[in-house]
Amino acid sequence: MNGAPPLLSEGQRAALLATARRAIRDRVRGAPPRSDRLEDPVLKAFAAAFVTITCEGELRGCIGYVEPVKPLAEAVAHCAASAATADPRFPPVTPDELPRLRVEVSVLSPLRPVADPQEIRIGTHGLFISQAGRHGLLLPQVASEFGWDRETFLRQTCLKAGLPGDAWRRGAAIQVFTVDHFTDDVPVESREA
Repeated sequence: MNGAPPLLSEGQRAALLATARRAIRDRVRGAPPRSDRLEDPVLKAFAAAFVTITCEGELRGCIGYVEPVKPLAEAVAHCAASAATADPRFPPVTPDELPRLRVEVSVLSPLRPVADPQEIRIGTHGLFISQAGRHGLLLPQVASEFGWDRETFLRQTCLKAGLPGDAWRRGAAIQVFTVDHFTDDVPVESREA
C-alpha cells in the first residue's frame, strides 16, 4: 500500500461491511466472536482501518488502528466490536439499537509526515497529530461533515489529542493519510449470517 489505501472492489467492501455488522451483533448479544473465512488476498493483507458507528445520525463509537497490525478483515471485525462496546466516550450499544445503527468502514493509507500545513487538503487528508506522548486522529470525512477549514481541522485534532489547540504551530508532529471509506446503510440487524 504505497501511499494510498488499497483499491477495494464492491465485493470486498460488501464483505468488510458484513464482517463489521456480524462482529457488532455478536459482541452486543454476548455471542463468541466468529472468524470469517475470507480467502481474498486483499482482505487478508495487513492494513490500518477504523470503524465508525452512528445511531440515527449520532456518533455511537469509532475505534481503529493507525498502523497495519492485523489483516484487514480481522482489523475491521475487531474495530467494529470495540466501537460498539469499548469506545470510552459512549455507553455500550444495546440490542435495541442494532436496527438503527449505520456502519462506516475507513481503510487508511500509511501515515505521511507534513512539514507545511498548507499541504493539507480538506476532504482528502485525515490528520494524526502527536506531541509529548499524546496523539489524536481525525478522519478526513470529519472536517467535511463539520465544514471545517484547515486551521479548525488542525486545532480540533490537537484538542482530540489532549494538546492545546495551537500545538500544531508549536512543534507537534503532523501526519496526513487518505482513506477509502464506505457504508451500505444496511441496518446491523439485517442480512443475518
